[in-house]
Amino acid sequence: MAGGRPTDYNEKVADLICERLADGESLRSICADEAMPSKAAVFRWLGKHKEFSDQYARAREEQAESFADEMVAISDERETKIVMAGEDEAVVVFDATAVARNRLRIDARKWVASKLKPKKYGDRMDSTVTNVTLTHEQWLASLED
Repeated sequence: MAGGRPTDYNEKVADLICERLADGESLRSICADEAMPSKAAVFRWLGKHKEFSDQYARAREEQAESFADEMVAISDERETKIVMAGEDEAVVVFDATAVARNRLRIDARKWVASKLKPKKYGDRMDSTVTNVTLTHEQWLASLED
């Protein structure tokens, strides 16, 4: 790798990729960095190196946790627009567009987290079965409704 993108598997680069993934960065963003391999190279590494594949899977699960942290931070943000009303006076205006944008940011992270870690962040379906006892007359009456 003489000044170009790494193409051959490199454990240090693989560790860095997984660290950045776990911190919530996308693979696309990581691979846009000229010091990182292309996405195609990363996918080749995943197919050829079991230890990297396992590490990558764990990093993706940890990424869901990072997204959960980001969602809390986003929802706690107070994005404001400062409008100058006078020489030294500022009026804070809460921007509806910023609120809608934050809602979209949270929804996107919730969706990805639900795919990365479905047992924890996925939609839960209630599969509780309730036993109901009916008399013959009640059952017949329910058929008439």
